[in-house]
Amino acid sequence: MPDIVIIEDEPRIREAVCRSLIDLGHTVRSSADGLGGLRMVMDETPQVVILDLGLPDVEGGEILKMLRAVTQVPVIVATARDDDAEIVATLDAGADDYVVKPYSAATLDARIRAVLRRAGPSSEPAPVIEVGGLRIDTNRHEASIDDRPLELSRKEFELLAYLADNAGQVVTKRQLLADIWGQPYGGADKTVDVHLSWLRRKLGETAAEPRMLRTIRGVGVKLIDPNA
Repeated sequence: MPDIVIIEDEPRIREAVCRSLIDLGHTVRSSADGLGGLRMVMDETPQVVILDLGLPDVEGGEILKMLRAVTQVPVIVATARDDDAEIVATLDAGADDYVVKPYSAATLDARIRAVLRRAGPSSEPAPVIEVGGLRIDTNRHEASIDDRPLELSRKEFELLAYLADNAGQVVTKRQLLADIWGQPYGGADKTVDVHLSWLRRKLGETAAEPRMLRTIRGVGVKLIDPNA
């Protein structure tokens, strides 16, 4: 089972989560503050990090940025904050999943397994994906449209690469929430809609006048080659 680092300042919650995950067979280490947790991640190289946002020394969002600067370890943010705007911003900043307290150990375990599936080699897209004038280099984390570089956030890049790797196929929002945001039991459709809106703008199109991103009402979305 995976090694897990939990960064959570509330002793009762930290101890309960550690105990429950250990009972489920995980190897768990924990820290009560952000910088201690960051050092632990660097020293222990866990497979998953569970990160609270309300930490006593450094805001959890800043710890997430520090983690993303040095590692791509899956990070599940587990917090009491349930504001939609903050959830979207945190996922876009690099979190792989977002769980609102209170949550059960079974739910957290399912989320851990989901992010590990997504991080596995079988879920990786081809190194270079080309659809029409779109070119995505997943190793270099670079994308361009008609030779024009695209400035994309991490989640925008993952979303575009996923749709391009499934070009011509309709992908449901449930699939996107599970595979890009790690929400296997569904989540906020607004998260997908907002990122699709941002992608459309950067690709030079709109929902009213789509070129590559086509919404299939009531089903999902697909990326197509406009020249095909």
